[in-house]
Amino acid sequence: MAILYALVARGSVVLAEFTSTATNASAIARQILDKIPGNDDINVSYSQDRYIFHVKRTDGLTVLCMADETAGRRIPFAFLEDIHQRFVRTYGRAVITAQAYAMNDEFSRVLSQQMEYYTNDPNADRINRLKGEMSQVRNVMIENIDKVLERGDRLELLVDKTANMQGNTFRFRKQARRFRSTGCFDFITTSDHLCCAGFCMPWTYTTYVPKVRAAVE
Repeated sequence: MAILYALVARGSVVLAEFTSTATNASAIARQILDKIPGNDDINVSYSQDRYIFHVKRTDGLTVLCMADETAGRRIPFAFLEDIHQRFVRTYGRAVITAQAYAMNDEFSRVLSQQMEYYTNDPNADRINRLKGEMSQVRNVMIENIDKVLERGDRLELLVDKTANMQGNTFRFRKQARRFRSTGCFDFITTSDHLCCAGFCMPWTYTTYVPKVRAAVE
């Protein structure tokens, strides 16, 4: 589960953004900003391939993030709510007249920190579970991005493959820790010969390999 990209915008004017991996999500996000209908407050999600663009617009300020589909909806929208509150608290009415990227130097660091927190810290989900799911998030339907973008304008989403490896790496490390903690190893004694200066001597060594479980846990 990962949040890979985020931005804050007034209308179609991007005020700050950050991406954690090589991706063209920024170009697609701008298309979404241009195509979202009306000016009312909204919470909406758009899917493309295995990634979801989550959008929260409140009082003319739009916060958007792209996450992989395993992130669900609660965590991304909790992230968007957090970012919206931090942005308004930090910049206040300056948001109304700010130029493009006026807050990027400072606030992109906040986006980076909070993306890391909501992606990797288990407390992010635990806290929001205690608060309960936001009602507006429960009602958000995930639509295909073609519904907001005309097919002629649609861009293929390109994400660096290393981003997809993050979850696999975490699962591998978790499995390795489980093997070590349960002591699931078979010891194998192997005989071989060690040759030196024309003489061969028998050599026995012991190694260990993980047991292969009959069923995946």
